[in-house]
Amino acid sequence: MFDFLADSPRDRAVLCGPGHSRREFLQVGALSALGLSLPQMLAAESSGLARPGSDRKSCIMIFNLGGPSHLDLWDMKPDAPSEIRGPFSPIRTKSDAFELSELLPRHARLADKFSLVRSCHHDGAAVHDAGWQMLQTGRRFTGGIQSPHAGSVASYLLGRRTDLPPFVVLPQLMGRGGGNLPNGQAGGFLGKAHDPFALMADPSQPDFRVPDLLPPDQIGAARLDRRRRLRDIVEGSVREFEASEDARLMDENFHAAFRMMTSEQARQAFALADEPTAVRERYGMNRFGQCCLLARRLVESGVRFVTINTFLTVFDEITWDIHGSKPFTSIEGMKDIVCPMYDQAYSALIEDLDQRGLLDDTLVACLSEFGRTPKVNPAGGRDHWPQCFTTYFAGGGVRGGRVIGQSDPVGGFPAERPVGPGDLVATVFHSLGLDDKAHLPGPGGRPFFLTDLGTEPIRELFT
Repeated sequence: MFDFLADSPRDRAVLCGPGHSRREFLQVGALSALGLSLPQMLAAESSGLARPGSDRKSCIMIFNLGGPSHLDLWDMKPDAPSEIRGPFSPIRTKSDAFELSELLPRHARLADKFSLVRSCHHDGAAVHDAGWQMLQTGRRFTGGIQSPHAGSVASYLLGRRTDLPPFVVLPQLMGRGGGNLPNGQAGGFLGKAHDPFALMADPSQPDFRVPDLLPPDQIGAARLDRRRRLRDIVEGSVREFEASEDARLMDENFHAAFRMMTSEQARQAFALADEPTAVRERYGMNRFGQCCLLARRLVESGVRFVTINTFLTVFDEITWDIHGSKPFTSIEGMKDIVCPMYDQAYSALIEDLDQRGLLDDTLVACLSEFGRTPKVNPAGGRDHWPQCFTTYFAGGGVRGGRVIGQSDPVGGFPAERPVGPGDLVATVFHSLGLDDKAHLPGPGGRPFFLTDLGTEPIRELFT
């Protein structure tokens, strides 16, 4: 983190003096000059087309990193042979349309609030990061061009609503996936200015705080004054380069970051300690549970898009990646390690949003990079399987309690209504009220229309 203070003529020369262009200062990063340990803040105002009422809409994307087993959770095959159906039994739910695994009893009690899409698939490599990029952007990255995350697109087209950033990732960006591929949690061809705000902290820890949102008296009056003077230097540079697009972008990003750093609204949104203990415990006093609670607080405070990474990597912790052999867990390992935490936090989030009147305008999209192999492997696990998996959606105009699409008798391939990554991302855009004619400044200056995804939203979810 940079923490230089620009008090002396030498500092000013380093920042904006002769021989240093405004572009070079941008490369250092206005936010880093402020001492902020976060990506550049999104400052673009609405620049696309959206349907009436879109300003009220938000999205919480829960990304189930690791690839949950659809066959053991959401698309069970109780009549299949034992090596297909696995060790768990289905249970009845509040929806007449589907059953769920016994591992998800809280999901079962609110099954009328969400709908399943059981026919998802993609043709990417069966490696985690290939699925991460496709499911979060709708596209496979080719030719060195990285497409923007759905949250970056929504932020670019709809702009910010408050002092808070429009797109936040909790608790931090995804780690390594094994394929050495970009994971899709970035602004892509929209540029670094459209990267998300990554919390980079565990909200379940007793000393949780966001250091860059400390109130001015804790930052220190002298430090804050020096940062204000640094802002004045930047403003002077803006006047010199006011015709430059880079100047406009820097000015907007700088002021947005400074506004957030000193914003009481931003500090309050992240103040989990203000929540009653009973509410925090309802979500679960673990990293994922507290991220779900924080996501509710952020949406309530005006953040448009929050992505929650259920896990951070498949290498250093037990996740949905149930290969069976160590260091991974088995299918049965989900029963005690992963599912109770996930079931509790998800159900608390949906119920809390509903009780607060936020669910109708907040899409909760549960996605993952792929499913698991139809046949249990010799180690008692299942391996990567992008050919068929389940996602599910609640809120944001979605009608709950239904199933879209079907898999074949062993959950190996879609049997009806195949759904690809572009369809899923288009569904998120549809819920947010983005018009099909909305467009982005694409690679090479060519307009990139949302319809360039070549897909349609899953309209059956909303009708």
